Formats: sequence, structure tokens, C-alpha cells
Amino acid sequence: MYPATQPPLKQVTQSPSKQPPEAASKQAPEAPSKEVTKKVLVVFGDSISAGYGVPAGRSYPDDLQRKIDDAGYAWRIVNLGISGDTTQGGVARIHTAIAVKPALVLLELGGNDGLRGLPLAMTRANLDQMIGAFEHNGAKVVVAGMTLPANYGPDYIHDFEKIFTDLAAKYKAPLIPFILADIITPDLRYFQPDHIHPTAEGAEIVSNTVFKTIKPLLGVGKN
Repeated sequence: MYPATQPPLKQVTQSPSKQPPEAASKQAPEAPSKEVTKKVLVVFGDSISAGYGVPAGRSYPDDLQRKIDDAGYAWRIVNLGISGDTTQGGVARIHTAIAVKPALVLLELGGNDGLRGLPLAMTRANLDQMIGAFEHNGAKVVVAGMTLPANYGPDYIHDFEKIFTDLAAKYKAPLIPFILADIITPDLRYFQPDHIHPTAEGAEIVSNTVFKTIKPLLGVGKN
């Protein structure tokens, strides 16, 4: 309630030369945030990308985002890594990645197919389908390859690795032959006890491996 001494309100006629605040606000919309205007890099992968076993914020995509920001590139990473995922699972959820309209996709799937001994023809067909779908929707794909432990046999391992090299050649896509290659040491100190997943320190090295490959695709940064 107004105080008793408050004079009665008078109707004010708007001057023709002035616009009501509502009209002014419609004509001057807020500029989109920097985050909205950044290009999107989707990491589409499994537990390696999801950061299995490392503290929150210490996966290789987390560190990759920091490297991208420090270098002055206007990109944001959407991490769609899911632990345990196979290429079949990737095909089933590819719409979630396409929906965020990525300009660049790091495709890191297939490792679980190999570890489970799934048919190589199926793995190849699934990866082929995903790369084609991403490219059809305007994204450039970087293929992150994988290998397998020696006990899987040289023939199976060779044919498994060849899937990634063949598809990268088919689509003229940048290839990381083995995404964990730079953390292989005699004592495996950059791996967790399972000898499959990187430690937090290992994940930082993996982010360097990835950054070297994708840097030419990011455009102009401050460096």
C-alpha cells in the first residue's frame, strides 16, 4: 500500500518521440554469450574418454579443454564418453551427438568391441556408419584408433587395427593410430592397475596426443 500522504497517480501520456521500455528491449536483444558462440567438439567414446577411475575434471577431454582455452581457440568440448560402450552402442546414441551440432568429432570407440572379441566386420560397419552420419551432418571426424593386448593373437590384432586406418583413409580423416601410445612405458606407470585406463597423469599426456592432431583443425588461436 502507498502511504496516506502519497498523491494520487496520474496517467502519463507517452511522448511520440519515445518508445516504451518493452519496445526498446525487443529492439536490443542481449548478445549471445561467448559459450554459445563457440564451436563444438564432441568426444564420442567409451571409458577412456569418460575418465573412468580418475577424479572429476581430470579426464583427457577435461585437460584438452584447458589446452584449447589456453591457446585461445573458441571451442567447447562436449564429452559424450560412456564407460563400457561399444560401436553398437555408439550407433544407437549417435543422435545425441548430432543434436549438439558439432563442427568436429573425436570418435574414440571400438576398444570394447575388440576386448570382447566381437566380429570385426560388425565393428567396421558400425564405425563406418557413424563417420558417415557425422560427416553428413557437417562435422569433421578425427578417428582415434586402438589396439589390443598381445594374447588376442597377431592376426586378430592386425585386422582390428586395420579397421581404423582403413576408415581414416576412406574418409580422408585425421587418424590417431593408437590414442594411448604416448603413455606406454616399461613400468606402465601412467596406467591404472587394470593396465587399460590412464591415470590422471596419463590422461594429461593423452590430451597432448589428441591436441597435436586436432590443433590444425581448430582455426586461429592466439598462438
